[in-house]
Amino acid sequence: MVLHFGQKYYIIKLILDFDNKFPESAKMNINQEENPMTNNTFVKSWIDEMAALTQPDNIVWIDGSEEQRQALLEQAFATGEMIKLNQELLPNCYLHRTAVNDVARVEHRTFICTSKKEDAGNINNWMDPTECYDKLGKLFKGSMKGQTMYVIPYSMGVVGSDFAKIGIELTDSIYVVLNMLIMTRAGKEVIDALGDSADFIKGLHARAELDEEKRYIVHFPEDNTIWSVNSGYGGNVLLGKKCFALRIASYLGKKEGWMAEHMLILGIEGPDGDVKYISAAFPSACGKTNLAMLIPPEVYAKKGYKVWCVGDDIAWLRVGQDGRLWAVNPENGFFGVAPGTNMKSNPNALLTTKRDTIFTNVVHNLENNTVWWEGLDKNPPKNAVNWKGEPWDCESGEKGAHPNSRFTALAQNCPCISSEFNSTAGVPISAIVFGGRRAKTAPLVYQSTSWQHGTFVGSIMASETTAAAAGAVGVVRRDPMAMRPFVGYDMGDYFQHWLDMGKKIPNAPKIFHVNWFRTDDEGHFIWPGFGDNMRVLMWILARCEDKVDAVETAIGFVPKAEDINIEGLDIDLDTINELLRVDTASWKEDIANIKEFYAMIGERVPAELHEELAALEARLG
Repeated sequence: MVLHFGQKYYIIKLILDFDNKFPESAKMNINQEENPMTNNTFVKSWIDEMAALTQPDNIVWIDGSEEQRQALLEQAFATGEMIKLNQELLPNCYLHRTAVNDVARVEHRTFICTSKKEDAGNINNWMDPTECYDKLGKLFKGSMKGQTMYVIPYSMGVVGSDFAKIGIELTDSIYVVLNMLIMTRAGKEVIDALGDSADFIKGLHARAELDEEKRYIVHFPEDNTIWSVNSGYGGNVLLGKKCFALRIASYLGKKEGWMAEHMLILGIEGPDGDVKYISAAFPSACGKTNLAMLIPPEVYAKKGYKVWCVGDDIAWLRVGQDGRLWAVNPENGFFGVAPGTNMKSNPNALLTTKRDTIFTNVVHNLENNTVWWEGLDKNPPKNAVNWKGEPWDCESGEKGAHPNSRFTALAQNCPCISSEFNSTAGVPISAIVFGGRRAKTAPLVYQSTSWQHGTFVGSIMASETTAAAAGAVGVVRRDPMAMRPFVGYDMGDYFQHWLDMGKKIPNAPKIFHVNWFRTDDEGHFIWPGFGDNMRVLMWILARCEDKVDAVETAIGFVPKAEDINIEGLDIDLDTINELLRVDTASWKEDIANIKEFYAMIGERVPAELHEELAALEARLG
């Protein structure tokens, strides 16, 4: 059994302290359960420990078969956990509602549990591992009585590839099982690939009481362990996603010499059939999914250009034998926000949801047994049920779908999914792009002068609040590399890992920053955005191939206005010049905010980044 000292201590404490910890019925259940899928002693021992803790009535292994999936769906229909939608209009699509107090990720209840507090860092919430195992163990104790424990062996990445990492999630939720079958590669082939190894991520989830005051999502990176309790919402309970693929994986990447990043991956295919790949990181509300599934504007489409989606959310990156940085999307599906998704904003995402999709917390259209959400179209249903399960009238003024309502859809159903989606080698990255939402500070696009400078650019990524509901308008929130909620260790050490990786990549990607959200004096966006963002990506790729010149400024290399293709746009070169202008006054104001943020991270911010900040300040005069 592979356990951290604190976990060993806790398990022993359970056995000694709780007389009713192992009732005869639980013992019989656990002992009777014969696992047909593996003889791995590490796996079986861990499952026995967790079953003794949670006391399920039954244990069922998820083998990935269609027969088992259909049987689970029938159970979920019977209990109301899932609602079967119109199978002619939405084949293999279903609706689920979470508890009304359980609708989003809970960053304030999310913890990194390392033996030393400083290793978790000042940005993360920290709890001592032994204390956390004890605290949550009491919440998990008996939490699956009367229920079934589902054992989900899953792979992040193509099973058996060099990139792949295996996890096993134990859960009492059919909803979790069905989502994990979409979001990951799950089933018997995964446990076969694991063999007798102890190298897997141990995930335990129980809905328990769905008590938000007892809701915890905790990570033990030193133990390869994730525990989630008192939630049923996807972002908190699909443990392969942010918990494993970013928080735990970022820790593993630092230890093993690779990178786990909150990045989309897209490929741009030229008329000659050659494809160049870009990975890009954006904070929320910056159009990340739209960019991942971008549709080329007519000026490029008519010449034969195409855009392919490799991933919309997470990238794992390794140095290839050719000295380039190669990336895979470790996920198997999309967990997208529904509101605002429509045939104009993101037709590829919407078309992906037309089959094999689980919708969560959207409107149930009773007229034809389909779904609806705000921003889908201008025809809200007259006879409908809202995300809470209540009768809903579109004239009421209340939203029918929750603002964070979701769709879980298979990536293979995306019309623009890349032919390299299932590649075991991944795709070579030409450019890394960072982005944020800034009204004045950041120009439309600029290029870093080096990998070190690019790391600095990523470390100071920021967005401004856009609505009074989110607090004062224009408040800057720093979100380095869009990883602020997802780094599984100290942020300063994370920056150092970026700098270290730069020294290991002989043919490193060039690093850029974009800002689609620059506004005029009346607050209107100047750049059209959406598919026209490809015009900026084309300049980026031209820079990567040394095909176009640039102007060196205080912040980095900025395009010449005439090198941004504006054919077909109602924009002139003067407007492009304004979009590219380096607003020195805004940057000077930003310096103080950056210094405050570095101070918040603490003394582990690398000296190289302090040097980059000082050099920027000097160049700004």
